[in-house]
Amino acid sequence: MTGSAPIGVDPATLPTVSVVVPIYNSERTIGRLVARISSVLATVARDHEIVLVDDGSGDGSWRVIESLAREREGVRGVRLMRNYGQHNALLAGIRSASCDVVVTLDDDLQNPPEEIPKLLDTLAEGYDVVYGDAASRQASVWRRLATRLTRWILKNVMAEEAAARASAFRAFRTQMREGFAGYRSGFVSIDVLLSWSTTRFAAVAVRHDPRELGTSNYTLTKLLVHAIDMFTGFSTLPLRLASIVGFGFTLFGIAVFAWVVGRYLVLGYSVPGFPFLASAIAIFSGAQLFAIGIIGEYLARMYVRSMGRPDSVVRSRVGFPPGVAGAARSGGDDA
Repeated sequence: MTGSAPIGVDPATLPTVSVVVPIYNSERTIGRLVARISSVLATVARDHEIVLVDDGSGDGSWRVIESLAREREGVRGVRLMRNYGQHNALLAGIRSASCDVVVTLDDDLQNPPEEIPKLLDTLAEGYDVVYGDAASRQASVWRRLATRLTRWILKNVMAEEAAARASAFRAFRTQMREGFAGYRSGFVSIDVLLSWSTTRFAAVAVRHDPRELGTSNYTLTKLLVHAIDMFTGFSTLPLRLASIVGFGFTLFGIAVFAWVVGRYLVLGYSVPGFPFLASAIAIFSGAQLFAIGIIGEYLARMYVRSMGRPDSVVRSRVGFPPGVAGAARSGGDDA
């Protein structure tokens, strides 16, 4: 779908843009979202497409996507076999993108498409990934706290300051996906995968609108689970933490032993009392179980990955031109 460049701007200098949107039970908002995206990209992109990934919706979302793909040029649809999760759906859409730049945003209209030009302008300054950071988020206190925790973990996993402002509203160069082209696992974090390809991250302030319909599918529990997945699935920091805890309690044990021996040599008798002994045993046992639990978490993830579980499986596609290479990219085969 070709747009018209602003007055005084050479259309040849504008990027082609693929907007990828994970869809889950959003049949009432998809039409307005697509219309707003198309209106914005018509002036800031040389050409564009909108890739809508139906992540196992239980409503009529796929019927709406099929209808939009027939009515609007450049609208593509990818339907997954079941609900895999936001990041897995995004990965399927990213692998299906065919333009120079990929923009991702949520389907709930809280990420205003009108803010996309800000991301593209910052990307043009030489960055590879740009996040849209909402100065004021329309969410509950617990949700905001969970988001901050997730960002803190992401910052440590990615070792990037910009990760502290990471969000689902992002723009990046499509070539970044080459860094994770061979990635196949049920555990997916788009932001961590992007950090495998580049260190040029940036963030720009954007508007964050209140949700018009329904409630967020990304609950507090899901955010915490995603944070744990990032920590144990893409970082060795927990293993290092277990090593530090083990080393710390080893030093503590040596100190206790020295105290007991010193007390015996100076006073002529050992440390009396069962409570002291029981407390020391409980402390050391807890540290051991903590370390074993972390190691077990890593072993479980290695086991899951060894089974070759795909990140997603595509049921069907609509709107893709025949022979387009991007349409063949997915975490699984068409059914």
